[in-house]
Amino acid sequence: MAVAMERGVDLIAALLGVLKAGSAYLLLDAEHPGERVAFMLREAGVESVVMASGWSGVLPDAVTRVVVDDPATVRVLQGLGEGPLTAGVRSSASAAYVIYTSGSTGRPKGVLVSHAGVASMVAGHVRHLGVGPGSRVGQFASAAFDTFGWEWMMALLTGAALVVIPRDQRLGGALPALLARERVTHVTLPPAVLATLEEGSIGQDVVLVVAGEASSSEVLGRWAPGRRMFNSYGPAETTVDATLWRCDPAAGEVAIGRPIANTRVFVLDDRLQPVPVGVIGELYVSGLGLARGYVGRPELTVERFVACPFGESGERMYRTGDLVRWTAEGELVFAGRADQQVKIRGQRIELGEIESALAAHSAVAQVVVVAREDTPGEKRLVAYVVAGEPGRDTKALVSALEELAAERLPQYMVPSAVVVLEELPLTTNGKLDRGALPVPEHVVGTGG
Repeated sequence: MAVAMERGVDLIAALLGVLKAGSAYLLLDAEHPGERVAFMLREAGVESVVMASGWSGVLPDAVTRVVVDDPATVRVLQGLGEGPLTAGVRSSASAAYVIYTSGSTGRPKGVLVSHAGVASMVAGHVRHLGVGPGSRVGQFASAAFDTFGWEWMMALLTGAALVVIPRDQRLGGALPALLARERVTHVTLPPAVLATLEEGSIGQDVVLVVAGEASSSEVLGRWAPGRRMFNSYGPAETTVDATLWRCDPAAGEVAIGRPIANTRVFVLDDRLQPVPVGVIGELYVSGLGLARGYVGRPELTVERFVACPFGESGERMYRTGDLVRWTAEGELVFAGRADQQVKIRGQRIELGEIESALAAHSAVAQVVVVAREDTPGEKRLVAYVVAGEPGRDTKALVSALEELAAERLPQYMVPSAVVVLEELPLTTNGKLDRGALPVPEHVVGTGG
């Protein structure tokens, strides 16, 4: 069942209702293009949506709508009474939620997470972060981002309180003020947000978790001393988290740490053999947190969730695509990607999905999208396009591609700039010469 509501008490009540009824939820984002929302609902087999009235224009007509703030719905709910629900979760392998991430084939992919994965994640919250009764967990993430589940489950499944941070208080001085006023004890923030805050503005008694993107030594040096601070790593396919590092400001480099509760990790070469300490390999994850797979994508599920040669018969491990290495101290250090996936402001983005969307324009002969960091700490998506018709009006093409991207992609995937080239620069062996791609003169898009 899909849920389409703004962050707040009503949304959490709706999610609990869906789960208690034995269903899995799919959270929708009002800022996503209608075509993308329709695709997600269709692929996930969603037949009904619990929603607020303001979402009517976002959803396709084919779905059944339960509008929670409609007077007729309110009357029905009031007549249900307070007795226990007869339905429920059948087993720990039952689906808890579906979350869509960017897909390299040009369409998003839905990750199907089980109740076992949720329970394992929460066990890690208790063991590693010390969350429990009396704790107050800040809810910062957007509803369609997997950290949203990390936050509300961390609170409500451990006996803690959940403090929803309003949209207009998630940046600047308003955020630390709210955390202090509401006595928040645990909060998870993207490193890019923490980097903008005044040093010391968040009390040292608050447990900080940075997640969603690589953290810098500068951010670590400013915020880790004198407090409990953790660097969290994990894709949606491992139920949000896979490893955790207790940040050490004296460390020579930022690590992503060690596996969390009920999790094992392996750094392997191309032959699925473990690599020595200090050697870069691809990270594989096994354990209770692994998702069941991708909704309606059995081929992709088999490709990414592979048999684990180091466990019992039938055990799987997830191929993350992330490159890492072990340190002598037994910590993992992130070393990049083995494919085109990037992370910007905590959002996982497959560059191939953006390229596919722009290549659909009839005037585009070639397109490549890159994540540039011309200003340290500020990554932006830039699309480089070669027109199929020489002499075409460049400004008109840029404008058309901006409109196309806005129609087909979430805002965070819309390139910040579109640059039209006569040809893509190539190296002597025929590969893209990324160093020769020009810096965009100005930002023309809204995302990235």
